[in-house]
Amino acid sequence: MYCYFGRWRDDGTAETIHDLLRRQVRESRGRSEDPTVVVMDSQTVRASVNAPKGTTGLDPGKKSRGSKRGIATDVLGLVIAAVVVAASVHDNAIGITLLDKVAASAPTVTKAWVDAGFKNQVVEHGARLGIDVGIADASPVHEGSCRSPSGGWPSRLGAPLCSTDVRHATTKHGRPARWQ
Repeated sequence: MYCYFGRWRDDGTAETIHDLLRRQVRESRGRSEDPTVVVMDSQTVRASVNAPKGTTGLDPGKKSRGSKRGIATDVLGLVIAAVVVAASVHDNAIGITLLDKVAASAPTVTKAWVDAGFKNQVVEHGARLGIDVGIADASPVHEGSCRSPSGGWPSRLGAPLCSTDVRHATTKHGRPARWQ
């Protein structure tokens, strides 16, 4: 079975199948075939003690050894691009790589939302690619915003900024948010 995966990965068949399935899901949900907005995030994943040293690193912010995965999703949570690097790699490098992959695979994207871990380098690189990168401000509570009980954005990797999962979404008055 792995030999098929290897062949499909190497000749681009796996990516083609993924793109076709993503387009079908988007159309079934009443969206256009190709996304115009993506949400980007990264997450540190602890590595096994047996993991090769070349593929792991120390995340200085979380003080944990492992790998970091970066992901760009559309507003439905469907994967547009992904990257896996050592945990020591800064979010800026991950963001720049993700933007390059997004621009190559989904040229219709004109807006990207990121959290504060991504800095101005990502915003500037996005501008060069024709993608407006916005840094989500988690401090104010807006009508219908998606906030977790801890007060931050949902921490699920790849979660849309305002998904249809309203378990934690509230208005500024503490009532459940209404979704259109």
